[in-house]
Amino acid sequence: MKIKPRLPFSFFILAPRSRAGCSSLSSWRIKCGRESHRGRQNTNGSQNTGSGVSALYNNTGRSNVALGYQAGQNLTSGSNNIVIGAGVPGTAGESNTTRIGKSTQTKTLIGGIYEKTVASASGVPVVIDNTGKLGTVKSSARFKDNITPMHKASEAVLELKPVTFNYKKELDPDGATQFGLIGEQVEKIDPNLIVRDEDGKVSTVRYEAVNAMLLNEFLKEDHKVESLQATLAQQQKEFKEKLCSNKSRSKR
Repeated sequence: MKIKPRLPFSFFILAPRSRAGCSSLSSWRIKCGRESHRGRQNTNGSQNTGSGVSALYNNTGRSNVALGYQAGQNLTSGSNNIVIGAGVPGTAGESNTTRIGKSTQTKTLIGGIYEKTVASASGVPVVIDNTGKLGTVKSSARFKDNITPMHKASEAVLELKPVTFNYKKELDPDGATQFGLIGEQVEKIDPNLIVRDEDGKVSTVRYEAVNAMLLNEFLKEDHKVESLQATLAQQQKEFKEKLCSNKSRSKR
């Protein structure tokens, strides 16, 4: 007798497993339905896809994809998540999130990026924080609070000491000459300009912030030059007027 599941339904790929409360399977099998060993609590969710022991085990949401042992195990009511990697459990209640791998990964290689140009005017740099979250920096005023002119806050960059250096061999086997700053030195001048890793240690410098501060200092110097030029022009005008006045007097 064939059972035809009603759509929408959740889809789970089951692997052999033998634990309390779970039967041992002699081979891989596919099970369609609203409840299974993978996504065991998923009695209300739909349109979920799970592959791996305990994948989406506690989820009751919909449109989730989990691939790997215990992938998405911590997801509860969340929906529209993608979780890839063994032991990547996700976070309870989160939605619309993609998680790939764990912090134990030390390398990420993705094809189709290097030497591939993004010529669109809408292209922006991608940044990453110390939790592994990727994103872009927004500059619109609608995303910001406490907007004030930089004034003297940028003067810290004048104390920075740029250096040349080589990364250690394990980081850069080619030993190319690099140009930049030393994080620990920058921290002493302005702690707001450094980024710490997940252990709280100095990791890198916020070079984009340094660039903005340099722009402010450049503009301040440019305004000074404009002011000096205006003063010089006024002095030259006054000097010419006095010179002409003296010449007219001498002719009398």
